[in-house]
Amino acid sequence: MIYLDHAATTAVAPQALEEMLPYFCGQYGNPSTMYSLGTGSKKAVNEAKRRLAGMLGAEMEEIYFTSGGTESDNWAIRGVAEGYAHKGRHIITTRIEHHGVLHPCEYLEKQGYRVTYLPVDSGGMISTEDLEAAICPDTILISVMFANNEVGTIQPIKEIGALAREKGILFHTDAVQAFGHLDINVQELGIDLLSASGHKINGPKGIGFLYVNKTVKLPALLRGGAQERGLRAGTENVPGIVGMAVAAGLWQDNRKKRQEHEKELQEYLFRRLTEEIPHCLVNGDRCRRLPGNVHVSFPGIEGESLLIMLDMKGICASSGSACTTGARKPSHVLLAMGLTEQEARGSLRLTLSWENTREELDEAVEAIKEIVGRLRTMSPDYSCYMKSLEKG
Repeated sequence: MIYLDHAATTAVAPQALEEMLPYFCGQYGNPSTMYSLGTGSKKAVNEAKRRLAGMLGAEMEEIYFTSGGTESDNWAIRGVAEGYAHKGRHIITTRIEHHGVLHPCEYLEKQGYRVTYLPVDSGGMISTEDLEAAICPDTILISVMFANNEVGTIQPIKEIGALAREKGILFHTDAVQAFGHLDINVQELGIDLLSASGHKINGPKGIGFLYVNKTVKLPALLRGGAQERGLRAGTENVPGIVGMAVAAGLWQDNRKKRQEHEKELQEYLFRRLTEEIPHCLVNGDRCRRLPGNVHVSFPGIEGESLLIMLDMKGICASSGSACTTGARKPSHVLLAMGLTEQEARGSLRLTLSWENTREELDEAVEAIKEIVGRLRTMSPDYSCYMKSLEKG
């Protein structure tokens, strides 16, 4: 099997798994208890907070554990909406956010809030001028993802954070794809709330966190026990918390080496696909892009057919977000970037890791070339596409 879908999820790092195992069995105590079996778990939870906070330039009291990125996004957006409604009911986000952000915003619109969805250019980048123009006296939150989960475009986070601070508006970023992979300092970037997830960085699934600047006052997400300072009740997922912190530390310690490897593979794959397959379109900004993200479109084919045929050859890939697999509509991200429906339907996302090799990419390229060629010979859409190019 050749795994080229690391933006969807990653394997748990052996070092993380090793650190997790004791908290399933021998050291299984509830962190909220007073005896040593429980206080040992509490110490592990606090140590994980300390490590994760240190990666962000934050304080450990500003880290709140959740079940993952979607929960963190929901808490940030709905929490600010509820907690700051007395200041205003206007939120600014973008058209290319993950549905973990878009759907809470759509929910809030039904509750009487106003949401501005910023457009993006052909590379998937927002304009800070558009952002500033969208700000109103009652704007309480700006939510812009750090890096797009489909095309990998990295947004101008520092400029957004500076503008938000200048205007006195809270700034949330969905950093699920960026955390661990990129150097992030919340103080330097002006970030008030940040969402992250463990399973994108070789940690376990079902665990994530929300960074909340200590000056931000959010209402409780879950009411019950006193966990997470009374804001997110429920017994902590100690093995998951430990595993995520260990995995994040591995990324931090090896980030530069891994980035260099992923960028090298990324450029190699882009070059082969665009040079060897006719009418291969590159999606997303080529410069401000996550290392390892390769997103292309092959007009005239259905991406779903391509993925099925790649799977039959033992190659794991995707056409976009794993959360929208099976959806009949083309990617909202690609449409927002100006692609036609036909171009969007023929998309392919290959997301690489430090574990991938050039030999694996060579095998994948040969398979993609063969499958795309075969699908196009059977596609009336491709004939129409070619005729449209001839007409100019």
